[in-house]
Amino acid sequence: MKYKPENFDLNSNKIIPVDEFIEKILYHREFGYYTKKNPFGKKGDFITAPTISNLFSEIITIWIISCWEKFGKPESFNFVELGPGDGSFTKVLINTIKNFPELNESINIFLYEKSDFLKKTQISKIRNSKVKWISNFKLIKKGPVIFFGNEFFDAVPIKQFTFFKKDLFEKYYIINNKTRLYETYRRASIKDSTEIKSFKTLKNLKFIEYPKKGFYELDKIIEKISKLNGGIMLIDYGYLDIINKSTLQAVMKNKKINIKKLHKNLGKTDITYLINFNLLKEYFLKKKLKVKKIVSQKFFLEKMGIIQRAKILEKNMTQKQKDYMFLTLMRLLHRDLMGSLFKVIFAFKSKKNNFLGFE
Repeated sequence: MKYKPENFDLNSNKIIPVDEFIEKILYHREFGYYTKKNPFGKKGDFITAPTISNLFSEIITIWIISCWEKFGKPESFNFVELGPGDGSFTKVLINTIKNFPELNESINIFLYEKSDFLKKTQISKIRNSKVKWISNFKLIKKGPVIFFGNEFFDAVPIKQFTFFKKDLFEKYYIINNKTRLYETYRRASIKDSTEIKSFKTLKNLKFIEYPKKGFYELDKIIEKISKLNGGIMLIDYGYLDIINKSTLQAVMKNKKINIKKLHKNLGKTDITYLINFNLLKEYFLKKKLKVKKIVSQKFFLEKMGIIQRAKILEKNMTQKQKDYMFLTLMRLLHRDLMGSLFKVIFAFKSKKNNFLGFE
């Protein structure tokens, strides 16, 4: 069937909130962005850290191994990757833990993936009996669990609100018959308004981005962590200082496009936003989890020894390989690239507090 905007059930008579609009654009069964193509890598629309360098995945794996040790090397240890992308990270994880027989024997690996298309891509890349694909967390029943999401949370649609005088209004989109994108506002529901006002992080803001669907996803994760012990680490691009405006952006062919021109590329672009990490922290604390200091990706990777690992690897490299590794490290660590733009947060339930990479 040929792609048409009306296939998204968006027309001049329908007004739809921002998060539902994004949900259709990204996950529509036939025409959604994540359901009909592989967006990762040089031929896709954006590049993630695991596709940039295996070093990133190796360092995260070392951190996971350290968590297993912190929990006393349990006989049953669960790891869940949230939104595994093209499977690059899990592939490195599997190859690395083969060098740790005790962990390799005890670890249960789960991939939490919504897109059937991406699931096929992951299966073709990984092909390992230790890995199970899941749509919920019911299979995780025994032993501590570590959840890990790299650029997972920003792929969960977000709501947007603004204050007119003292009243809170939610932002909606309209597409008319010429497929032009319009904004409009409706009074926020009492439930949403009450939830938003309960967060100190959101007080005194004129414009609010609220991850209602994201918190719903995290609720299910926290239920497992609270019951079994463990934690969740999220790495994403976001902010600590107040922004107070829309951070929605559309990406196509590794370039940002004007959000106002989104109507011309429905289903062909990724839609994302910047994560409010202080809001995430407040949410985790409300759920009675401990939270480590939020750090930059550069801080975390360097604390975990990525520079030292690179120096070991370069001893057996050609000059061309060394140059390539330097470029990928720069992409991961440079302040103006991913180094400072990406933040790392770890929320957990454990008697121990000395998890690596944050101090």
